[in-house]
Amino acid sequence: MRKNSIKNTRINGEVQRVLAEIIRGEIKDPRIGELTSVVAVEVAPDLKTCKAWISVLGDEKAQEDTLAGLNSAEGFIRNQLARKLNLRNTPQIRFIMDQSIAYGVSMSKLIDDVNEAIPEREEDAES
Repeated sequence: MRKNSIKNTRINGEVQRVLAEIIRGEIKDPRIGELTSVVAVEVAPDLKTCKAWISVLGDEKAQEDTLAGLNSAEGFIRNQLARKLNLRNTPQIRFIMDQSIAYGVSMSKLIDDVNEAIPEREEDAES
């Protein structure tokens, strides 16, 4: 199976959906933040490994705690993934913290700040 094949894309989407369900509803670890989302999943073509990009709304400590909680629950998550998905192999999951949402929010705030400062500059130039 090639990396960008239709089958691999379908497996990535299905693993992402089931992984989000497991994290949201079945893990009882208090370290895992309530606003944790699975941004993307990339399953290797041989179905042995999987990278899961996770986004957590909160400060850096909440992100670190959530990552630690997910890493400690990885065996349980794999077990549930094997039960819910009929794959030849259940992939070993590696959780990666995704900073793209936080980066996008900070860039949006910077753009808003610049846009608010522009009318003030135009008024100063006219005077």
